[in-house]
Amino acid sequence: MTEVSDLLSPDDELEVIEAIRLAERETSGEIRVHIEKHTNADHYKRASEVFHELGMDNTELKNGVLIYLAIDDRHFVILGDKGIDAVVENDFWDCTKDVMQNHFKNRDFKTGLIEGITRAGERLRQFFPWQEGDTDELSNEISRS
Repeated sequence: MTEVSDLLSPDDELEVIEAIRLAERETSGEIRVHIEKHTNADHYKRASEVFHELGMDNTELKNGVLIYLAIDDRHFVILGDKGIDAVVENDFWDCTKDVMQNHFKNRDFKTGLIEGITRAGERLRQFFPWQEGDTDELSNEISRS
């Protein structure tokens, strides 16, 4: 069993947070990462709960993206809000998940997260480019429970 705090080293965590900052730099979209040890709930349902708990459904353009990991369950979910889901191609999240999963299988969680964040940021930038007056609505810190 892996402890939530052991998934990323402090330096790895800083690199993931920097990837979020860079991905959000040219978009009004918001990206968050949430890590927890285990859930008894359906993983998609739990990711939806966390999405709401983090206030990600309160963004002005409904363009938040959550990367949710349940480490002992060996599951993760990428959840986009209504605004981003309405414009990305139907298989975008699955393709992003496949890229991340290849790294996760090798226990390279930092690279998997950074690649997922970068891909999400590219789509957010394409459909929700940064506009004068846009603010970073949500924290870039990794949340845990």
